[in-house]
Amino acid sequence: MTEPKRAPLQRVCVCIPTYNEVESLALIVSRIRAAVPDADLLVLDDNSPDGTGALADRLAAADASVHVLHRPRKEGLGPAYLAGFRWAQERGYDAVVEIDADGSHQPEQLPSLLAAAADADLVIGSRWVPGGSVRNWPLHRRLLSVGANTYARYALGIPVRDSTAGFRVYRLSALRAMDTHEVASQGYCFQVDLTLRALDHGLTVVEVPIAFVEREVGVSKMSDSIVREAAVKVGVWGVQRRARALRERLGRSRRSSGWHHLEENT
Repeated sequence: MTEPKRAPLQRVCVCIPTYNEVESLALIVSRIRAAVPDADLLVLDDNSPDGTGALADRLAAADASVHVLHRPRKEGLGPAYLAGFRWAQERGYDAVVEIDADGSHQPEQLPSLLAAAADADLVIGSRWVPGGSVRNWPLHRRLLSVGANTYARYALGIPVRDSTAGFRVYRLSALRAMDTHEVASQGYCFQVDLTLRALDHGLTVVEVPIAFVEREVGVSKMSDSIVREAAVKVGVWGVQRRARALRERLGRSRRSSGWHHLEENT
């Protein structure tokens, strides 16, 4: 079956969530502007106490392609991105990009993700497909990421190898189809949640290999609570999916048995 032709991505909004990223923000904005000069940038600052929001305002004042959405408090990655998605949708963008502010996602690779979005609804910059790599990560972080993605793949029965990845391109049409108003995930579980929703809605998900680089400045936002949230929610979703699949098989079996019984009595 031939997939419907997708409209070209004419307006792209690059969403950059920030919390205490004053050391890295100016550089990442400069790199994104150089890599995708036609895109707009939206800094989503969660009231950073280190002055990141004020720096974002100065960058926006100097460049009309840079915008800032100030949020009242730190609420986590998921709510920040959802706010950015709403902002982009209200202004008629065709696609949104997720990218970290710390330089671990290399903006120079963004054109290849956008090119893949010509034939996809969601493009994931993947560390764990052939051609992908991770640089300067300690062994425990590598094991955590590989283990989390393997757990998600088998628990949920999905083909994506890097469902926790945070370097992504979404078509706005895909986000509307997925009904993101129901999303309540906070940390990196948010990425798994949206991956699962995209697949369950029959959307086209593509993984593009990237080179992920460990941050050189700032502090990682990874925490035990983020890991626990992902572990618990993915496990619950896996059980729910298997229960739903079992109910569907039983329903088909009953309908089939009823049909044969009807035939025998006619």
